[in-house]
Amino acid sequence: MAKNFFQDMIKMKSDLRKEISDKEAVKTERAEPEQETVEEKVWSPVVLSKVTRQADLTPLVAGRRPRYSIWLVAFASVVFLFFAVSFFLSEASISVNPKIEDVVFNQNISATKDTSTGESVSFDLIVLSGEESKMIEGGAVQDVSVSAKGAVVIYNNYSTATQRLDINTRLEGSNGKLYKTEKQIVVPGLKGTTPGSVEVGVYAAEAGEEYNSNPLDFQIFGFKGTPKYSKFYARSKGNITGGFKGKTSAIPSAKKEIVVNDMRALLEAKLLKKATDLIPEGFVLFKDAIFLNIDEENFDSSLGGEQVPVSIKGTFFGFLFEEKELAKKIAKAAIADYDESDIFISNIRDLTFTFLNREGISGNDVENISFNLAGKPKVVWKFDDNKLKSDIAGKSKQDFYQILSQYPNVLSADVVLRPLWKRSFPDDQDDIKIIVNYPNE
Repeated sequence: MAKNFFQDMIKMKSDLRKEISDKEAVKTERAEPEQETVEEKVWSPVVLSKVTRQADLTPLVAGRRPRYSIWLVAFASVVFLFFAVSFFLSEASISVNPKIEDVVFNQNISATKDTSTGESVSFDLIVLSGEESKMIEGGAVQDVSVSAKGAVVIYNNYSTATQRLDINTRLEGSNGKLYKTEKQIVVPGLKGTTPGSVEVGVYAAEAGEEYNSNPLDFQIFGFKGTPKYSKFYARSKGNITGGFKGKTSAIPSAKKEIVVNDMRALLEAKLLKKATDLIPEGFVLFKDAIFLNIDEENFDSSLGGEQVPVSIKGTFFGFLFEEKELAKKIAKAAIADYDESDIFISNIRDLTFTFLNREGISGNDVENISFNLAGKPKVVWKFDDNKLKSDIAGKSKQDFYQILSQYPNVLSADVVLRPLWKRSFPDDQDDIKIIVNYPNE
């Protein structure tokens, strides 16, 4: 058995060697045709050697060359993209400091409604009406008789001659009641077809609330039965009020005056705020270029209680001036070499305004006023930023200050170009940002 075992082992080894030998032979046979194929394509040993070396090196070169090319293309793409983005993000920022001059001004100025001349400026008028009311403490209860009061305009449509009317001339109202004039007057005569007219205060012939009335028409009682009766007539301005007869809370005159003054200040402040909200752009309303007429005041003490209702009605007048026109008027007077350039005054509302003819200002019919304007106006020259954009678009940064020298209204300017290596302004004006450092108004 042992002999057979070893024989089997030797046989297995022999078979294994034979199998390996057969595999190598097959491998050699498979390789030889490839060699023969190569030899068929090569005509000489020299060419064969060259081709063999190239064939040996080709896999190595083919594996490396694409890798270097990709990195080179990637790098070039990044550089191109960087400059392309920089081109599209190109912009310029310019900070401009305009010419500014502080001057001292103190001058009387005349103004005309709606129009201006070489010596005067124009003004416009804003008119508002309002009412203020409150409750005040009443005084001792007492019997009081008060006549209603109002104002009327008397017309002369009779002749060109004037007509004198004495104090207490009786006027017959369209309500059938009599009223009297408070003073002697002279009614002017006709002017062409326009009746002469004069205003006068009137009071009721008797005390009592029944004489209080809305606007009335009047005839002169003394002319009844004469041709003048139909040619002289009167019309009331506003309501006739204040008539009372009965018990009331007595309020001293001094206290009434204080109350009315306080309410007047409140009403004026309220109407001033309302007027300020209505001011058109480009106009200025000085805080002292206003006045308030009290049209009606009423202390309703007829109830005789501890609290008395008080009310006043008034009309507010505000004088508006165009800022541009007034600024040039100030510049011409205060700056010797002013050349009519476009300017504004940044602190114009801080100037002190004072009426010179306040007593002569009556209301809506005012046509001319005189006032004093004083202070330290800050004159600022305006700057045309759109023109500068047009002048520098596409130009070199080196040319900027030479171009800027053509703008005498500019004190100085700073330029920032992006990206940092840019040496010229963008061609597109929309990419040029200009900030003008005007002082705050």
